[in-house]
Amino acid sequence: MNYDLSAEEQDLYDRVSDFADTVVAPAAYEYDTQRRLPMEIIAQMGEMGLFGLPFPTTYGGQGKDYFQLCLAVEALGRVDQSIGVTLEAGVGLGIMPIYRNGSPAQREKWLPDLIAGRALAGFGLTEARAGSDAGATETTAVLDGDEWVINGSKQFITNSGTPITRIVTITAVTGERVGRDGRTKPELSTIIVPNDTPGFMVEPSYDKVGWHTSDTHPLTLENVRVPRENLLGDRGRGYANFLQTLDEGRVAFAALATGAAQGCLEEALRYAKERVVFGTTIGSNQHIAFTIAKMQARVHQARLAWHDAARKIVAGRPFKMEASIAKMVSGEAAMDNARDATQIFGGYGFLNQNAVARHYRDSKILEIGEGTTEVQLMIITRELGLAG
Repeated sequence: MNYDLSAEEQDLYDRVSDFADTVVAPAAYEYDTQRRLPMEIIAQMGEMGLFGLPFPTTYGGQGKDYFQLCLAVEALGRVDQSIGVTLEAGVGLGIMPIYRNGSPAQREKWLPDLIAGRALAGFGLTEARAGSDAGATETTAVLDGDEWVINGSKQFITNSGTPITRIVTITAVTGERVGRDGRTKPELSTIIVPNDTPGFMVEPSYDKVGWHTSDTHPLTLENVRVPRENLLGDRGRGYANFLQTLDEGRVAFAALATGAAQGCLEEALRYAKERVVFGTTIGSNQHIAFTIAKMQARVHQARLAWHDAARKIVAGRPFKMEASIAKMVSGEAAMDNARDATQIFGGYGFLNQNAVARHYRDSKILEIGEGTTEVQLMIITRELGLAG
């Protein structure tokens, strides 16, 4: 891999890739069948400093940047998307909102353990009727003296029920506001809810098609009371705050999808050189060779797209459209490469212990999570100045 990476960036990618190959990959099938997040692997990732990559050393971080976080996510996603998304969501959805919008007291209280990987955090946005349309949020938070009283439910919340999950940041309707068009709209705010708060219930995990190792739960909040100071950022800024969170998260998600596409390419290429049919390797068949060439092209396009978006984040430049392009292109690359790799493996590709079979099951969510392909097209359309 050489995409004008600095020596430091290349070293990070190589170190995480080696960890992925020697520690994560050998255990991936076992934990996938157990549908259990391997906490010992998460602990090793914490010791490597992966959760602290884009954060300053004052909070125990590595003092690196968002681009390097994405490199680590790609390297892990190459062999196990569940482990890759645990890092991506743990940082992008769990830590970043507190780092970006938290008060000094909130940062001091929560960041050290989260950055060290000793704790995880989730981001509770999605609801049964409020996903892409976050304005339809039904969870409410009402001030009662010095406490917020929260009622509602959330869906598909990553890292919300692990043994080391400490908090989930919840989006909730805290009142009403008048929009620019003069209409009354819900006022959305974000509030930090510790997992041990009475009334906060982590429901049984989902029976998912893929990402079996990733921790994903619905949440129920019944008269959950947290201190007034658990409000994250300014009241009524929840919508703006989570838009920033999602924009950045899409770039890391694109890196994860690129890793998945790369992993499928590597497996297909290896098998095409080894598998002999009718006296010759299947890679000498032009159709197989051309299929793998297309897989390589998809990986290249996806990687260039997320690199461009991540470099813009680091440079402080606008990146909304680039993030959506990267997310869309990479998700499609992962799904297409998973399908092609499984076809190249034939019957062996239909066995769950085969890495391409896991990627085949896992990759579909890459076209859905953190904004569907249709949402990305809508954003790109708007950024181009066209009616959405």
